[in-house]
Amino acid sequence: MTGRKPVVGIPASVFNVRQFPLHAIGHLNATATARVSHCHPMVIPALGDDIDARDMVGHLDGLLLTGGASNIEPHHYEGPPARDGDMHDPERDSTTLPLIRAAIDAGVPVFAICRGFQEFNVALGGTLHQFLHEVPGRIDHRRDRTKPMQAQMGVCHDISLRKGGLLAEMAGAETTGVNSLHGQGIDKAAPGTTVEATAPDSTIEALSVNGARSFAVGVQWHPEFDAEGNNFYRALFEAFGAAARARTEQRRETS
Repeated sequence: MTGRKPVVGIPASVFNVRQFPLHAIGHLNATATARVSHCHPMVIPALGDDIDARDMVGHLDGLLLTGGASNIEPHHYEGPPARDGDMHDPERDSTTLPLIRAAIDAGVPVFAICRGFQEFNVALGGTLHQFLHEVPGRIDHRRDRTKPMQAQMGVCHDISLRKGGLLAEMAGAETTGVNSLHGQGIDKAAPGTTVEATAPDSTIEALSVNGARSFAVGVQWHPEFDAEGNNFYRALFEAFGAAARARTEQRRETS
């Protein structure tokens, strides 16, 4: 790699540790960004309105939305009230949703994973199923916590990739296997997006933004769990990194 490495912003989740709020991202998201996308990962604290989204994306070459333990507050997509005990992270919601819209508008590459995929859909006008396993005809997409961690994170079902689509090109096939660790899922895909992949039960597993100026893709699974070893997962992070480098070069030429 030559020249300045792209900077990829990764919005944090808020965790309370001994009653102190901390802003954190997953280690594997950072290492996949650094080792496979070949970009500098930068944590964006979940400060909501204290961050000017349009100004922030002006400093970025890419935006990575990650998974998380919490769910998006349903008022963001006019969903029914959450059940008691459902974990939310309103600071993250108020940070990521504007950042997604601002990044796509500015042509900043966006790669959204799991909770980030759901944020991606909601930010663009889509809706969610809050309890996907309770929807008739759907399988349980949650991980089996009784299994060893490696098995929990391993490939557990196939997905069908859109013929001729972006992900099918990366996979070199129209079907491939992915892991599954989510309790919520896409109900209605956002206007202006294309479904790039579906699970055997018709659950939407990936979306892309129609006519986006750069890479703008969300996936429901967790490619960061084997980003260096799984060829398809690696291809996703490599494509995101290539788009971020193109953004870096564009910024250099116009500065």
